[in-house]
Amino acid sequence: MELNSRIFIAGHRGMVGSAILRLLQTKGYTSLLLRSHHDLDLSNQEACRQFFRDEQPEYVFLAAARVGGINANNQYPAEFFYQNMMIAANVIDAAYRSGVKKLVNLGSSCIYPKLAPQPLKEETLLSGALEKTNEAYAIAKIAAVKMCAYYNREYGCNYVSLMPTNLYGPNDSYHLENSHVLPALIRKFVLAQYLHEQDVTAVRRNVEHEDLGFGLTRDVTYTDDELVQLLSKSGIKAESVSLWGSGSVYREFLHADDIAEASVYFMNSVDAQSAGEIVNIGTGIDITIRDLAQLIADIVGFKGAIVYDASKPDGTPRKLLDVSRAAALGWKSRISLEEGLRSVVADYTSRLVS
Repeated sequence: MELNSRIFIAGHRGMVGSAILRLLQTKGYTSLLLRSHHDLDLSNQEACRQFFRDEQPEYVFLAAARVGGINANNQYPAEFFYQNMMIAANVIDAAYRSGVKKLVNLGSSCIYPKLAPQPLKEETLLSGALEKTNEAYAIAKIAAVKMCAYYNREYGCNYVSLMPTNLYGPNDSYHLENSHVLPALIRKFVLAQYLHEQDVTAVRRNVEHEDLGFGLTRDVTYTDDELVQLLSKSGIKAESVSLWGSGSVYREFLHADDIAEASVYFMNSVDAQSAGEIVNIGTGIDITIRDLAQLIADIVGFKGAIVYDASKPDGTPRKLLDVSRAAALGWKSRISLEEGLRSVVADYTSRLVS
């Protein structure tokens, strides 16, 4: 990409898209094409095609998606499937029709079979059954990978699909029920620490600032006692935090700034033929949810008990990516989990008082 190339970041307000936007702006790219969902519904085929015809982007980062944690995937499989299928199909096809030079498609490690050998190699795609709790999302993401591969093969396109591990970073969703595990843990421990400090004002500021996730209604005024009781129902107390599952499953986490670096690197330096069908993007290091929760609690300063509800689902036992292909192609992650968590917790708590 040249600094004046016309670059479309699909999903620039999301966690990944906003990280790509920050990086490109820092590097001096000047012709960035940005549209909010309100301005451009990418699931609308004609609207998507019209945008590409009018704006003629040369490069596309496909970071737009309907995302959520295990509970959201379980509750809204039809929405997750339809919206992600339509977004990917429309953007990839419109890119081809308008002559886009290169596209980077951002996927997810959930595309791999639930019980695939660890660490997960790119070759294990479609070799077994998926995790049921996020099957709809995974199938949509697999379809996007295959669509890029088919367009590369039939039309000579240059579309690269990157499969990041679990992501976290600025602009993440902290909804307790619908977000991914790491931001949900951060919010739970931050709120529990506020309760421990008897700072109900901070609790109120938190629930009024973020998507609720407590069954609260914005047009109702709650007393301090009602807020404390509602938090308790969500497993958040001054003396303890209750978490879903056994805590024994393993997860790998990558900071959004790292996937942004990878996206720009592969856009500039690796073509589809060299990359192959997909490239895993991660750290190559995982951690149990139990150890992750303790690390977050330590960073937040929460000293209470951590209780696990084994009646709730764990999801896939382990999802560690084999990142040797990315390394061979010249990219490695740089942000450690503890470093990244400290920056994200500081960013999250600072936004609550801004």
